[in-house]
Amino acid sequence: MNFHNTQHTSIITTQPNHLSQYNSWAHSIFNSVVGCDPNQGLACCESNKHQGIGELHAMPQLKLIDIGANLTDGMFAGSYHGKQCHGPDLVHVLQRAWDAGLTRIIVTGGSLKESKEAVSLADTDGRLFCTVGVHPTRCKEFETSGDPEKHLQDLLQLTKDGVARGKVVAVGECGLDYDRLQFCPAETQRLYFERQFEIAEATKLPLFLHMRAAASDFLEIVKRNQHRFTAGVVHSFTGTGEERDQLLAIPNLYIGINGCSLKTAENLEVMAGIPVERMMIETDSPYCEIKNTHAGIKHVKTTWPSKKKEKHDIQSLVKGRCEPCQIRQVLEVIAAYRKEQDVGGFARAIYENTCRIFFPHDIDTMADAVLSGND
Repeated sequence: MNFHNTQHTSIITTQPNHLSQYNSWAHSIFNSVVGCDPNQGLACCESNKHQGIGELHAMPQLKLIDIGANLTDGMFAGSYHGKQCHGPDLVHVLQRAWDAGLTRIIVTGGSLKESKEAVSLADTDGRLFCTVGVHPTRCKEFETSGDPEKHLQDLLQLTKDGVARGKVVAVGECGLDYDRLQFCPAETQRLYFERQFEIAEATKLPLFLHMRAAASDFLEIVKRNQHRFTAGVVHSFTGTGEERDQLLAIPNLYIGINGCSLKTAENLEVMAGIPVERMMIETDSPYCEIKNTHAGIKHVKTTWPSKKKEKHDIQSLVKGRCEPCQIRQVLEVIAAYRKEQDVGGFARAIYENTCRIFFPHDIDTMADAVLSGND
């Protein structure tokens, strides 16, 4: 997550008193955020199915998963830095994603409040899943809550309840971020990063990890806690080749690539050294789009019409706001720079990596299909 300030603008303002209220809470979220009544099911979405769809590049029919999208961010409710510029448009954002080949999106949680919102949003669509955890820049919330232990237990209970409903697939976003120590001191980050391994250990879930300008401490903590988690992905990776290799030396640790991972020539070269069997892709939307100034832009083939937020219309992307559909662009840049000849096979390998870690039941289904000759 590209977290810019401590005053997080959320598209959801109502808080539940208890998880038993999730059904009614999710109903209100779907109506206010997505923009239609959940009682209508997918009918309201289908009526808008082809609105807001741009020209897709003639790419093989692909199955894609965005492992990290901040869909609870206020931008998807039309709020930018506290200013309301347009109405909620998540229904159109999601439809563009499904039309672009996404089969699932993992909504990231970066605080207890945001994680509750992510779970409730995931409840509104069978293709949405989420993480539960606290972002390093927000770890002060453990202490400001007045009871750090209760805060951790609330996260654990939220995770367990979400797992029981098949919606929570990872613990995170957690890790270390020394680029933005103005939001949370390094010592506090380290303490509560390590405490979140307790949730991973108790639930057997993989980790959704954040590492920014903190490789040495991050690696030390992860290695010390290897026995407490099954697998993980270091998302939005922008590190050096040496840091890449240190991460890859840890078993079952994957690297997530998005637009921020493809900014410079050095970024592209580092990315090219990640084995496909250890790679996943993401957008980190509404952040981390591939910009015209990025080294990877010349490899982008798929585009959508876009307009400034003040001139918003549902048939266009908002300039400067990344969407999950743009994961196609991430894949295009990666495949082109690596000179992948079989883009479909390359995408399938990344898809299977993602399923193996976050959706293991899909791997079992694929294996059964192959054994029965139905693949």
